Amino acid sequence: MAPSGPGSVRRRCRRVLYWIPVVFISLLLGWSYYAYAIQLCIVMCLIAYHLLFAMFIWSYWKTIFTLPMNPSKEFHLSYAEKELLEREPRGEAHQEVLRRAAKDLPIYTRTMSGAIRYCDRCQLIKPDRCHHCSVCDKCILKMDHHCPWVNNCVGFSNYKFFLLFLAYSLLYCLFIAATDLQYFIKFWTNGLPDTQAKFHIMFLFFAAAMFSVSLSSLFGYHCWLVSKNKSTLEAFRSPVFRQGTDKNGFSLGFSKNMRQVFGDEKKYWLLPIFSSLGDGCSFPTCLVNQDPEQPPTPAGLNSTAKNPESHQFPAKPLRESQSHLLTESHSWTDSSTNPGKGKAGMSNPALTMENET
Repeated sequence: MAPSGPGSVRRRCRRVLYWIPVVFISLLLGWSYYAYAIQLCIVMCLIAYHLLFAMFIWSYWKTIFTLPMNPSKEFHLSYAEKELLEREPRGEAHQEVLRRAAKDLPIYTRTMSGAIRYCDRCQLIKPDRCHHCSVCDKCILKMDHHCPWVNNCVGFSNYKFFLLFLAYSLLYCLFIAATDLQYFIKFWTNGLPDTQAKFHIMFLFFAAAMFSVSLSSLFGYHCWLVSKNKSTLEAFRSPVFRQGTDKNGFSLGFSKNMRQVFGDEKKYWLLPIFSSLGDGCSFPTCLVNQDPEQPPTPAGLNSTAKNPESHQFPAKPLRESQSHLLTESHSWTDSSTNPGKGKAGMSNPALTMENET
């Protein structure tokens, strides 16, 4: 066994320090339960309180301990491709190697310079909406941000849980503040008996009201992100596609954006159970579909054949659980002629076209 050096000791210390915010939230939650359920003990409200408390704990637990998803093996370079990359200098030759490696992958986003998005640290081609987390030191699928309050990356695998955590924590704080308000007023009017419970009541109201303000703004912001089908990173830096930057490139409309995160079955929407659509490696985008304001193409005709300049993105190869978000209202240009293109591992027309030009 190799001796542990200064670097490994520092990494272990950082891992311990990262848990401090989670421990703080857990202690605060434990104290709030003691102050409300035992000291305040409003009998008529205890059933609703315990329901919110349980959903809060459940969603918080799932957000913390759901492992972020990483890109699948098909996005990792082979040994031969890695050797070829190391030999090639940075530039067009380097990009040519990446283009050949990415020709069968369902990717459409690029760097600001139009290059293939490649992670030198993980040695893989980044899927759409995937980013490298410097804290986790991994590429995370549909990364939103790294949250210190859950000591975890919020991404494709746990974004729904994170939203529910914000929602139930906000409801929890609002419920406590609303039911504790009358006793808080009595505290200042000397209407409460002189016991230690009165101080729990006062601090409980202050804590609940303070967290309600911060949580409401954070939850409202993430609701807006879901409605626009954006991540926090994409809100600050719009994704770059082959034809340029498009801040709404992944938006499919409010209803479909919601279903992409929460799933098709509404009975699971309010439960911290994974129901998001897709696999996190490919996403439907309005840029690969026909313009909804244009008249539909008659059966048997291909709109791109008549005007190739008006449709830069052919049909995107999506996983079946996501592809129906587009096919419900719009027909893909190649879906009738090339049904095999919709499967993973098939040729990506956009990248093939890029290699030819």
